[in-house]
Amino acid sequence: MLPEAIGLGLIVSLFFSEALGLTASGLVVPGYIALYLNQPLMVAGTLLAGIVTMLVVQLIGRFIVLFGRRTMVLCVIVGYLVGQAVPPLLGTGLGAGAVDIGVIGYIISGLIGYWMVRQGVAETTATVLCASFIVRLVLILVHGGGLIRTTLI
Repeated sequence: MLPEAIGLGLIVSLFFSEALGLTASGLVVPGYIALYLNQPLMVAGTLLAGIVTMLVVQLIGRFIVLFGRRTMVLCVIVGYLVGQAVPPLLGTGLGAGAVDIGVIGYIISGLIGYWMVRQGVAETTATVLCASFIVRLVLILVHGGGLIRTTLI
């Protein structure tokens, strides 16, 4: 399922980039997000980590010169660190009503944060979610409406 989702995500991301001029946070992000749309807290945690990453990078950018590759690398590193901090800070593992919030992957939140720095929070969030919904819809149609298992991380 992962290779199909990533492949579809590449196609949809390329279409969004060429047709709309908006990037869906890199080429692989919509495929990963699409696999977790049945876990909205994971998606929300990833988007939240992306926003925190963007804010931290913008703060650091006030003190050092950031552009191009430096910004990208810093976003991925900060996104990784924020992603590692989200589950212990926001997740509660107590009983049946436990809140299972987390972050998808290790660099997805950094990529989302990078594109939030470049094109804005609303544009990036809307593009990522729309592209992910399209990928998920195609996966559902291709697999005959069957459940899509997500055993990643």
